[in-house]
Order: sequence, then structure tokens, then C-alpha cells
Amino acid sequence: MGRETLAATPRQFPIFVACTNPFAVKDMALQDRSDFRNIAIIAHVDHGKTTLVDHMLRQSGTFRDNQVVAERVMDSNDLEREKGITIMAKNAAVRWNTYKINIVDTPGHSDFGGEVERVLSMVDGVLLLVDAAEGPLPQTRFVLRKALDMGLKPIIVINKIDRSDARPQEVLDEIMELFINLGASYEQLDFPIIYAIGKLGVAKAKLEEEATSLDPLFEAIVRHIPPPKVDTDVPFAMVISALAWSDYVGRIAIGRVIEGSVKVGDNVNLIKPDGSRESSRITKMYVHEGITRAEVDEASAGEIIALSGFENVYIGETIAHSSRTEPLSYVNIEEPTIAMYFMVNTSPLAGREGKFVTTPKIRERLYRELRNNVSLRVDDTDSPDVFKVSGRGELQLAILIETMRREGYEFAVSRPEVLFRRDENGTLVEPIEHVTVDVPQDHVGTVIESLGRRKGEMTAMTPSNDSVRCEFLVPARGLIGFRTEFLTSTRGEGIIHHTFDSYQPFKGAISGRSRGALVSMETGQATAYALEMVQARGTLFIEPGQPVYEGLIIGENAREEDLSVNASRTKHLTNMRSSGSDGLVKLEAPRQLSLEQCIEFLEDDELLEVTPSSVRMRKKILDTTMRQRAKKREAAAME
Repeated sequence: MGRETLAATPRQFPIFVACTNPFAVKDMALQDRSDFRNIAIIAHVDHGKTTLVDHMLRQSGTFRDNQVVAERVMDSNDLEREKGITIMAKNAAVRWNTYKINIVDTPGHSDFGGEVERVLSMVDGVLLLVDAAEGPLPQTRFVLRKALDMGLKPIIVINKIDRSDARPQEVLDEIMELFINLGASYEQLDFPIIYAIGKLGVAKAKLEEEATSLDPLFEAIVRHIPPPKVDTDVPFAMVISALAWSDYVGRIAIGRVIEGSVKVGDNVNLIKPDGSRESSRITKMYVHEGITRAEVDEASAGEIIALSGFENVYIGETIAHSSRTEPLSYVNIEEPTIAMYFMVNTSPLAGREGKFVTTPKIRERLYRELRNNVSLRVDDTDSPDVFKVSGRGELQLAILIETMRREGYEFAVSRPEVLFRRDENGTLVEPIEHVTVDVPQDHVGTVIESLGRRKGEMTAMTPSNDSVRCEFLVPARGLIGFRTEFLTSTRGEGIIHHTFDSYQPFKGAISGRSRGALVSMETGQATAYALEMVQARGTLFIEPGQPVYEGLIIGENAREEDLSVNASRTKHLTNMRSSGSDGLVKLEAPRQLSLEQCIEFLEDDELLEVTPSSVRMRKKILDTTMRQRAKKREAAAME
């Protein structure tokens, strides 16, 4: 992890190599900022990162004794609080004794791995949280591999040791094995171990010790995480790792000062990755204090700061002294594996519920998302109304869709599709996911059979007291729509996690859903009289009184093929009265599908209509006759 130089100007400036930590450089001229520590907290989803940060903030005196603080205070986004997961990486800072510790809380779900990758460039070490019962899981491997490749110093925190099924010693052995498999250096293998109960805010260095606070964790951070190595005698330079927005000062660029120092009012260059430059002036500067930003006039190398004064700025760009002309290298972000097509809503109900419904509005919003989300890709297509949006997984794209609909956008999206590529030999390859499932022993056979149909290969099976952990390598397209089937087959008792593993040769065709759709063949309002007859054919998704149109999916058929039905039929009135002919209509409660479940349900010939108040599934071809003709032509072409 050395440092290369490039003679860009009479004075030589460092150019940092991507995929290594640009701050872990060794040079006699560098000095230690011994009063600073920069760390990121990484772990698999639900292993307790955000809860632990809560107690670190409380015990460091960030909040007043009588201050009312929300649980999981770092999860400030409404979607994060609703789903109980971290979506965006966030910065905070605590002061412990004479030290300032900058903390970055990261997402734990594999779909948001790009968030983890981009913030690791700001830190010198990581706290790797591992559940004392579950042990290392797929995302643990992913984020740890990134941290080790960048040369970061790890501290292992085995969390939730108060669980009844906790097995801290076995988990520690699994962590050590994981480090060895990932090729950790001898220095990285010499990691300190902290045992913690995050929800109580206590930690200890040995299991047999009494734990009363998080002081052992703070001591381990100060002792084992190296302080930033800085050179204050060269011109200022920093790489933008995150962006924020303020209604008062506009766009805010967040990153770590790599070299030199900077003051408010300094003239700087905003250097793009292609080398082009824009001159600007720093109008405001902030550092993190607790969960807020405090305004300062000056900052030097090693500190994580936020700057304003830039309008068109993106993550990965360099802000540097006006004498500097070359950009700093930024960590490589892994490419997306799944894509969906976003398009203007063209259904008969279009424009009734949304505030932003036109192509320019949708296009502007999608490209604006690229400023903050480095792992997304947006591409124009041959059709001016359709945009290809690529991401890491279904959940990441579902979060984008949900965010846009809450902002008032109305649009339609297609079924997720996997991004294939060609290797150097011209062979078609596809993304493969590493899947870990924990299921009761009674349901193991069902899960193995289901993943086998989706071209999955089992690589390991580990039985425990009342459950079995199985590991598979499964094509990413085989996991589209699998989660609902998995929960049904395990009666809600199974747990599944997956993350990207590698690209492998194409595994062959995978069948779609096993049941067809109930499709409306008329336009109008759904009636109880009609739905009573339709429900005998399958499961309904709608209630009486809801508007329907030709081509709208109103339920799931009990058989494999799609079935066109009339959901708006009314009972003909007569002047004859008959006892028993006017009996009560008995309807079962419709199945309410979430946004994620709707995306899983879609087939290639279907779209999801998204509005601020509704989510509806429909066929791409609405007309029943034209749809049947197209299906016959497709079948004839395949013969």
C-alpha cells in the first residue's frame, strides 16, 4: 500500500491507487493526528450496528441527561425506521476522554453494499460486529473482504452474547476461519476481541468479566485503530465520499481531508475523474459533533468535514487547492447485477393520483439519484419514455421506487432482469449469489428442492439443535420472486440471506412462477357479485368498489395459465322475487401485496403501475384479444 507520484506540476502530488486505502500510506514526512480516530461499523443486517452507535453516543455525553432521544437515532429516514434497516451510510462523532472518534454507521443489507464501499475510504479501521448466535453471514464476508483489501485494521465485536442460543467461542473460531479464507495479513489477524450486549450498552474484553459500560470498546478503538497519518505541509486535497443537502447553503460535499488544511473562503478546484476542473470558493465548513454538524472556520488533514459552495458535485470527485490539477483515485464500486425498466404510466388510470407523471420529470429524478447513490446506473433506451435502472438487488430498486412514489411520482416498472455479460473467451456468464438459509429440520428437503429447481448448488450443510444451516450458490435470476415462496414453504420460520459471489457460465433456463394471474377483461368498478364468482378460480388482490380496467391483474389463478375474468359484472334486475335468490355475498379477504411482493410476482409480460396512493399490476398488452394473439405468435416462434 505504497504511494505513487506523478509530475503533474513543478511540485509532485500523490496519486492514490484504487482498491487500497489511500490514507494508510507510509512516509517519513507523515505525522500522526493522535487525537483523532476514524472508524466504520460494518456487519450483516440485524446484527446491532445502529443500536450500538446509539449507546456510544449516549455514553460519550453527546446527549443531555434529560434529553428525549429516539431509538436507533442514526436511522433518520422514514423508510429506515419503517423497515428497521439502515439504507444510507451516516456520519457521527463522539468525544471520549481527549479523543474525537468519527464513526460511520453503514447498511447491513447486501443490496446497499455500495454505501459500505464508498465510506470505507474515509476511515482507518473498522468495528466488525458479529451476532453471537448467527455467526458470520454472507454480508459479513462481503464487507470484511472490502475492509481487508483496503488495509484497514479490524476490531471484532461479538454482539448479543445475552442470547439464549449464543455461542461466542464457536463464532470466534468461524471469524478466524473467515479471516484466513479472505487472505488477511498477519497484522490484521492479530485483532482485539470485544464481547458486547449492544441493546444494554455494555462491553467487556473477556467473557468472564463484569460489563458495566462501553469503556472497554472505546479503549480498544483508541489503542488498536491507528490515528490518521497526515501531511499538513502540502496543498489541501480531499475526495468526496458522500453528499447532503441544506435548504440554506445548498449541496454539501462530505469527505475526509487527505492532505493539507483548508479554511472558509479558500479558492479551490473541483476536479472531475476525467481531469476537467471547475473553480469554486468554500462558503461554509462543518465537522461532525454527535449526530449534528458544527460550523468551523478551518480543518486539517485527518478530519472528516462537510463543505458547501459547490452546485454540480458528485461522489468520487476531488476538491483540492487551486494549484492542484490531478484528481485523487477513488475506490472502485462493484457493478450492478439487476436492472429494471422505469417508464411513463400509460394505463387507463394514469395521471389521476401522481404529481409528477411526465417523462422529463421522471428522467430528472432518476439522474438526480445518481448523485447520492454510487452503486446505481441509469441509461436511456431506444424509447424516449423508458429508462434502464441497474442496481445491486431487488430491495435497492424497491427502495428507490418507494421513495419516488412518496415524493409524488407516478410511473410504471418492469420485472427485474439479470445483467449478463461475456467473459474474455466470449462465454455468456451470469451473476451468482451466495445464499445462506436457516430452516427448521422439517422443511430442509422442501427448501433444497426449491433451490434445486432454480439451478442452485448446495455447498455446505451444518445441523444445529433444532435447525439446519445450508449454503448454496444460486443464479441471481433464480432468486427473483423466491423469498415469498421460501417463507411459505417454511411456514414463516426460515431465514434467508444472500450476497453476490461471482460470475459463472450461464446455468440454463429457469421457470417463472408456478401459478398464473387473474386478469380483468372489462373496464369499470369491481363488484361483490362478480368477485364472488372470480374467487372460486384463485386468490383475489382487490376489493369491491375498486376501479379496474382491461388488462389489470386482480388476483392469482389456482392453475398455471393466466385467466381472463370479468370483475365488474353486475346482477341483472328483474321484477320477479324469489326466496333465496338474493342471498348474502361471501368474499374472502383479499391478499394485500407489498411493493416488494408485487415486484416478485411480476412476469416478463407484466408491469407494475406505481402511484403515490396505489400499486397495481397489469399486463403490458392490455387488450385481451391482442394479448392472446401475441402469446400464440410467441409460442409458434419457439417451435
